[in-house]
Parts: sequence; structure tokens; C-alpha cells
Amino acid sequence: MNRGRGPGRGPAFAKPKEKTSVVLMKLWRYLSRYQAIIIFAALLSILGNALGLVSPMLSGAAIDAISLETGVDFPEVTKYVLLMILLAAFSSVTSWLLSAIMIRLSRNVVSKMRKDLFDHLTTLPISFFDTHQTGDVLSILSYDVDTVGASLSTDLTQILSSLITVVGSFTMMMTIAPEMLLIFAVTIPCSIAVTRWRAKIVRPLFSKRSRMLGAMNGYSEEAVSGLKTIRAYHQEDEFNNRFETHNDNAVHATWHADHTAAVTGPTVNLINNLSLAAVSIFGSLLYMAGGISLGNVSSFVLYSRRFSGPINEFANILSEIQSSLAAAERVLGLLALSPEPADAPDAKSITSCRGHVEFRNVSFGYTQDTTVLHDISYTAEPGSVMAIVGETGCGKTTMINLLMRFYDVTKGAILLDGVDIRSLKRDELRRQFTMVLQDTWLFDGTVFENIAYGRDGVTREDVEQAAKAAHIHDMIMSLPQGYDTIVTGSGNSISKGQKQLLTIARAMLIDSSMLILDEATSNVDTQTERRIQDAMLQLMHGRTCFVIAHRLSTITGADCILVMDQGRIVESGTHQELLAKGGTYYELYHAQFDNPNDAA
Repeated sequence: MNRGRGPGRGPAFAKPKEKTSVVLMKLWRYLSRYQAIIIFAALLSILGNALGLVSPMLSGAAIDAISLETGVDFPEVTKYVLLMILLAAFSSVTSWLLSAIMIRLSRNVVSKMRKDLFDHLTTLPISFFDTHQTGDVLSILSYDVDTVGASLSTDLTQILSSLITVVGSFTMMMTIAPEMLLIFAVTIPCSIAVTRWRAKIVRPLFSKRSRMLGAMNGYSEEAVSGLKTIRAYHQEDEFNNRFETHNDNAVHATWHADHTAAVTGPTVNLINNLSLAAVSIFGSLLYMAGGISLGNVSSFVLYSRRFSGPINEFANILSEIQSSLAAAERVLGLLALSPEPADAPDAKSITSCRGHVEFRNVSFGYTQDTTVLHDISYTAEPGSVMAIVGETGCGKTTMINLLMRFYDVTKGAILLDGVDIRSLKRDELRRQFTMVLQDTWLFDGTVFENIAYGRDGVTREDVEQAAKAAHIHDMIMSLPQGYDTIVTGSGNSISKGQKQLLTIARAMLIDSSMLILDEATSNVDTQTERRIQDAMLQLMHGRTCFVIAHRLSTITGADCILVMDQGRIVESGTHQELLAKGGTYYELYHAQFDNPNDAA
């Protein structure tokens, strides 16, 4: 059973494979805002490929200017050669310009897509982050988005150019020798059939590759973030072996996808070469029969190569296209996830509250099959301190998650000043709380910015007062630049206890009606904990406080202590009342303080 912080981890973005047309339609929403650029790029592509299609005709005309009877017409041949050079140069310039435009388009699309992904992540419910690996999400934000962008900048251009070349070459061959096109009536359907057949095989393999890479990145992120613990327990070899398994899975999935996709190109190329051989033989017979000139035979052969070339190129880039479609599915799958449910149309505003909280017959489970909390009922009076204690996994933090509406109750109701919190606007409800969590969080910035994070318009004096109250001012002043010292998001430049004190100072700046302390002093030594007791009391004064604590010495002054066991409240009362009962709390308390090591 999953109890405590949330449900277990699950597979990321598992959903049925969508049709290619559906994925492309969804991607078009990003491309459609750049219609003018796309139209200009299409015109450039048409112009560049049209000019390139003239060269085979000029080549054939140059050949026809040479005959055994009249000899070589040098002025005529020179004219055609110079025209071919000029057209080739102009075609190259348009091709370069087209590539530059598509790279710029790809950059804009990738930037917008990545921003949309990040913005969407901030709207997803907490349950998403409880069930998905951070590394897998980061893999989508980086690798999968870049894969889609690379496809837009190269594959899209190549497909557009190939389409124009195929249509143009077919038209030119029709004007030269329509009867020779019968050869392609056999070879082209074969090429298309092979390409479609291989596409159905390859795409699931690239989807699997993306999943395996995401799993490897997820594992790597977890391992790197816990490297100190891994070394402390001498588990380097074990984690290396696990990473090797993930790495082998990713490598095998990548090899299998690439190896399978690589078969397509040579197969289609074989069919195209057979068609070229047939064209050469058929053209020679027509020339010998006097039905076509030698120059036209040469032009037809060149056009046939241009006609079959894009088909072969498409087969070769099929693996890249399938990889891009698999990546796009993961990106679009993440974007399609439902955000946190919107507030009801008649949701009430709340700008301030007294802090009267009531849990009324609350039951809750992270999944339909499990129940974490069972019929919880209690009342917290305004300004009171409610402590919640119990063994790990008994549901303490789950109660806080429900209070903050990170999740909604399954049964019963939570009332704030007599109003069901489900009828209140979420953001305004959460502003009524200040939280100091066991898992401290800092971002890359100055000490001042990290303390002032939760409140706008904070002065330096306000921050210093909060730091002094949290007994962290002297430590800050000992840093190289004091309050202007840069700390990293991982907080490696300061100790865990100092990070905890910075978050407590941050909480002291926020003027809210209620306070949540979730193991807020767990990373602080006993001596420092005693030093900040007065600061904590000052922070808690006049607020309804919910305190989760394993150190029972920190909650002896609470107005009410709730003792939980397996999702139920088994005892409640003050410290002295619970000790007098001689029940669960009594056992927990003496388990700590009768043991000299724990008391220390």
C-alpha cells in the first residue's frame, strides 16, 4: 500500500500511438503562426528546384548539338554549358537561403514549444510529479523537442524539395517520351509499398527508443542527486550496474530502431536502380528505332534519376522522420495532459481568514484501490497549534496535501471558516498558508533573493530582520558577499541546516493566516533547534499552525496533538494529557527520550 507522500511511480505518458496525420495536424498548430515564412520558403523551393530541372534539358540540347555529320557546334554547346553553370549557381543560392529560413523557423518553433511545455508543467497537478520521473520530463524538454526541431529544419525542407522535384521530373519526362513512363508504373508502387511497410515496423521501435532514453535520463537524475548517499552506503557498484542495465536497454533500443530503419533505404535504392537500368535499355531501343534523339535519351535518363532520387532519399530519411514523430508524440502527449482542474465558475474569493479549520469525516486515497486516510475529523481553532505525529507513512503529510488542495478529498469535507475549501479559488486559498518543508528548496540567486522570494516589495531591512529572527544573519554576514552571495539551486555551498534556516527566514516575511511546518527543523542540530525555538514561536504567534514533527520535543507546547496510525487518528490531546493516557503517544515519546542516543 502507498501511504504518506503520494502514489508510486508509474510509466511516463503511456498512451496509444496516434496516426501520423493526427500528429502532423497537432504540429501544424505551431507552424501555422509562421504561414508567411512557410509560403516564402515554399516559393524559394519551387524556384530553386524548377531551375535545377532545366539543366537536364539543356544537357540533352548540348548533346544534340554534336553530330557525326555536322561536327560540334561549339557556340551552341558553350551557350548551353554556361546556362547550366548559371542555373546551378542560382539554384545553390536559393537552396542556401531556404536552409537558413527553415533553421530560423525551426528555432522559433522549438522555442515556443519548449516554453509551452514548461508553462504547462506549472499547471499540472501535484499528482503528476508524484508519479513521473524528473529526468524523463527533462528528456522531453530537451532531447525530444530538439529532435522535432531538427526534423523541421532538415526533413521538412527535403520533403518539400523532393515533392517538387518528383512532380517536375515527371512532367518533363512526359514531354520527352510518355511511353517510357510505363516502367515507373511498376517500380514506383513497389517503392511506395516497401516504404509504407517499413514505416509501420520502424515507428514503434523509435517510440520505444524515446521511452528507454527517458527512463535512463530519469534514473541518471535520481542517481546524481543522491550521489552522497550512494557513496555513504558504498553502493557505487550497485548503482553502476543498474545504470548499465538502463544504458544497455537504451543502446539496444536505439540500435534496433536504427538497424531496422537502415534496411529501407538500400531496398528502395535497389528498386530505383532497376528502374534506371530499364529506362536506359528502353531508351536505347527507341533511339535505334529512330523514335527519340540521343540528347532526349540522355535528358530522360537524368530526369529519371531526379525522379527516383527523392523517393530513395525519403526512404533514407524515414528513420529520422519516424524518430521525430515518436518524439513529437511524447511532446504532444505531455502537452495534452489535463492541468489542475479549474476553479468552479462560482468559486469564492478569499483574501483573508480567521484560520478556523475543520476536517469533517475525511477519507482519501491516491488511487481508487487504496485508502490512505480513514474518516478523519478534528477542529483547529484560530491561532491554535495543531501537531500531527505518528510513524512514517501514517498519513501526516497527506493531510497537509489535502489542506493545500494539492489533492481533493475522496469523502467528507475540509472547512475553512465554515466554508468547504473546494468552493474556494485554489490560488487564493494557498496564499493563506505559509509552508516550511522538510525538503528545502533554493534557486540560483543571491541569499537576499532566496529569502525575499515569497513576497513582493521586500526591503533589505525586512530581509535582515527575518534572518536575525531565524538566527541566520551572522552566518550570512560571514559569506564572501553577505546577502549578495550567490547560492546554487542545489545549495552545495551551504549546509542543510543553513538551508533550512534560510527557508524559515523566508517564511517569516510572508504575512499569512496559517502556517504549515513539515519537519521544519529536521536538518537542524539540537543546539541550533533550541536557539530558533523563540523565532519559531514568534513566527507561529497569532496563526493557526499545523506542525508535523518526529522530534516530539518541538511540539510539547502544542494546543492539540493528533496521533495517527495507519491513516486514522488514534489519540488526541495536549502533551500532558497524552502522556497520562499511557497509549501510543506515551510509547512514541519514551521511545525517543528513554534512549540516550535519541535524546542527544
